[in-house]
Amino acid sequence: MSLQLRCLYTHRYSLALVMTMLLLAAASGDSDTAMNIKAVLGHSVTFRCPSNHSEAVERLYIQKIINDKEKFINGFYKDRDMPWNEYQIRTKVNKMDLSMEMRNVSVSDEGLYKCYIFDIGVTNPKVSDIILEVTAEYSAPTITPDCTEHRRGVSGTGMSCDLSCSAVGGYPQSTIRWTGLNPSLTNVIYNWSSAHNDSKTWTINQTITYNCDQQTNVSCAIGGAVSHTITICKTQSFPLKVIAAIAFVLVFALLLIFVVVMKCFCGRQHTPEDQSGDVNVSLTEYRSQLKSV
Repeated sequence: MSLQLRCLYTHRYSLALVMTMLLLAAASGDSDTAMNIKAVLGHSVTFRCPSNHSEAVERLYIQKIINDKEKFINGFYKDRDMPWNEYQIRTKVNKMDLSMEMRNVSVSDEGLYKCYIFDIGVTNPKVSDIILEVTAEYSAPTITPDCTEHRRGVSGTGMSCDLSCSAVGGYPQSTIRWTGLNPSLTNVIYNWSSAHNDSKTWTINQTITYNCDQQTNVSCAIGGAVSHTITICKTQSFPLKVIAAIAFVLVFALLLIFVVVMKCFCGRQHTPEDQSGDVNVSLTEYRSQLKSV
């Protein structure tokens, strides 16, 4: 086929496609209730256009609504090739069951799609709406405690804990849920979330202060991801400083008792030689006194 004939064929086909688009816009109000489908970020999803398969299908167009305008995604018209666009790299149409597979789904693929089915010899298409919802699981949340003692009388244990919970890579945006805590003793001091520029996935972070009333097990959840469980507000029968002071006093008392016992024992101990010498000295003095008399 010469270049001139190719250009003529492309022009005629483009004109036919434009006319078809106008018909689609006119028929878009005849669609039934929208079909909802879900896809996991980075995975594949299949768009199935409703049909009773009782009549032969001549054309199938799947288009996405972007800024209130329809954008052609993929489809078929008898055995002709469709105009190329960036979606054809990730999409594949099945003419037998009137479906389209989309691979490597991204957050930007989320939204409303329209499916147009043209039966042979029929001008007005059958229109159906398909709403694609994209989800991505958050990473396992990280929970970090920081507990300190405060003035007695503020709570039952005299202790408060700052608890931080964070997770990344999820979609759509979600909130943090805490389990095991008394809401009346909880105060949110920091709440932050941000969407990644490219992937559009979210990073969520929250820090709360919890005034302890008793020992408790706590965990946090973001979306469907749950953190490990930690124990906070642990009570001690004796503070560490008190235990150290008692130990020091006991050691000092034992040393003092040992010194006193050793001193008494050493002062009272005598040998037999010392005792006989004392007796001899006493007898000699007695005899000297008798002679002088």
